[in-house]
Amino acid sequence: MVAVRPSSPLTGSITVDGSKNAALPLLAAAAALHRPVHLSNVPSNTDVETMLILLQQAGWRTARPVSDPHTTVILPSDKPQPGPDSEIAAHIRASYYLVPALLGAYGRARLPWPGGCRIGERGMEQHFKVYERFGDRTTVDDNGYLVEATAGGTGTVSLVLPFRSRGASIAALLRAVVAGRPLRLGHPNLSPEVISVVEALQVAGWESRVGESVLTLSPPTSVSTETIAWAVPGDKVEAGTLACAVAATGGDARIHGVCGDDVAPLVSGLNWLGVPADIEGDALTVRAHDAEPTGRPLRAIASLSPGGLDADFEPPLMALALGLPGTHLFADTINPGRHGNLLPQLARLGAEIHELSPTECRLTGPQRLTGAGVEATDIRTGSALLIAGLTARGVTTLGGLEQLRRGHADLPTKLFALGADICEVTP
Repeated sequence: MVAVRPSSPLTGSITVDGSKNAALPLLAAAAALHRPVHLSNVPSNTDVETMLILLQQAGWRTARPVSDPHTTVILPSDKPQPGPDSEIAAHIRASYYLVPALLGAYGRARLPWPGGCRIGERGMEQHFKVYERFGDRTTVDDNGYLVEATAGGTGTVSLVLPFRSRGASIAALLRAVVAGRPLRLGHPNLSPEVISVVEALQVAGWESRVGESVLTLSPPTSVSTETIAWAVPGDKVEAGTLACAVAATGGDARIHGVCGDDVAPLVSGLNWLGVPADIEGDALTVRAHDAEPTGRPLRAIASLSPGGLDADFEPPLMALALGLPGTHLFADTINPGRHGNLLPQLARLGAEIHELSPTECRLTGPQRLTGAGVEATDIRTGSALLIAGLTARGVTTLGGLEQLRRGHADLPTKLFALGADICEVTP
């Protein structure tokens, strides 16, 4: 566990890791292509390590150059393997990204139901509809699901998603790659994680057109087995978490390694609250020392729409808003179990948050928090509690670091580098 004490304003410069949420589908995309891929800026969190183990169990070879531990080489293998271990695959949600690659290699994919953070129902219905459009057969039981490829079809596969599912959008892209067929995807998710897969496939020779209504993907005119190089984009959520921590302590800092468009909704929220923040190049700058809180109500509504607020920005914004004037509204229907994790933990610190529904809540700040023992029940709850602990009176002890490290290699160390009074303790 870590102990956090009230900190002087966080200051300095820090660089975020590669994005876990982008690295996982890119690793699966490399496997689906069945050609050598050098993937750089790979983060060292435990979810990524789990995905690499699953790839190895399924027959792919992975390696890291000694000179660059953040680069991973993914090599195809023609040696049949038993496949991913169900117990290990159940630890992460992203195991479902491996279905297309497994279908391409073995004609079938047997996986457990998605694991990861317990933040609500993780339905696979849209994924199964994607595979059915490609002619695959799906069967399910209490332990998981089996997808089996049938005789390959030809021509463009067209489908429209009922909502902008990131997982189903990536499943459609990777299934098209394995099938070697054009794809016309209606109502796609256009999050940075999906766009990074599209851009990676462009490097591999696939042609694409991206629009809010339709995303199209077309195979290359010739098949290549040459090695290609991709890079994992910087972690927008880690950048947003660090920015909220700097803002909560009234500090000034530059956070490097992030695309401005990826954090634009969060930057808008900070400025709305009166915290000066902007993006220049790959750096997010927060100048909370000059903050003049507006008292305006923040509406942090998680959205799958293009340009909407990523659900993972909501917890750190909630922790920040507790210390700022105004009555603020938060909602996350994408992860309906998240508030059930986060709100009771913030209440241990003395936060008064009115739960309007299981997915919507309201709070009025500023509130004075008091240190207590809290638990990182999921990744984003853990990061929000670190921010809250930086402003709470006394000592806050945060347990459940294994959850936090699933998404961040070492977020406490980054906060310490900016001047946070934080240290790891032995229970």
